[in-house]
Amino acid sequence: MTEQALPLITFYNGWKSYQRGLIEMIAPLTVEQLAAPAPGHQWTIGQIAQHMVGNRVWWFQVWMGEGNLDLAPIAHWDPSDKVEVAPRNAAELVAGLESTWNMIADALGRWTAADLEQVFQPPSALGEEERANWPSFSRQWIIWHTFEHEIHHGGELSLALGSYGLPGIYGDI
Repeated sequence: MTEQALPLITFYNGWKSYQRGLIEMIAPLTVEQLAAPAPGHQWTIGQIAQHMVGNRVWWFQVWMGEGNLDLAPIAHWDPSDKVEVAPRNAAELVAGLESTWNMIADALGRWTAADLEQVFQPPSALGEEERANWPSFSRQWIIWHTFEHEIHHGGELSLALGSYGLPGIYGDI
């Protein structure tokens, strides 16, 4: 019997649904709502969303070399980045979520379980001292980490928006 190599997207299909929920949650937000502080956090609602989008490029492109190089500036959307970036409005955040999701979905559509063990060294985008402080990561770890990061911050956004009477990732529930 021949073993069929299924693409990883088969197993990460729920991520696509989560992506849709993120877009539905962020798209209607005003500039003022995005600038609202996230209770118990040092960042605003918009900054958390920017951090999520930037993180996708950081792991998938900077570490694993995926996606169009036009996405590279998005890696700097993270508020903790050394490059200071202006706050993004909802339309820009949605466009960032969509373009980075396309990068992720394309990669997951090509990769199979056999690709999960590939190991990536700290990227040259890090300085020499920074690279010395980062370990190598497998593709499996990077994919999981990116997804769990989104679940964490998506929940954080949901709680923050809920504190202002706004719907979260699962709507008004």
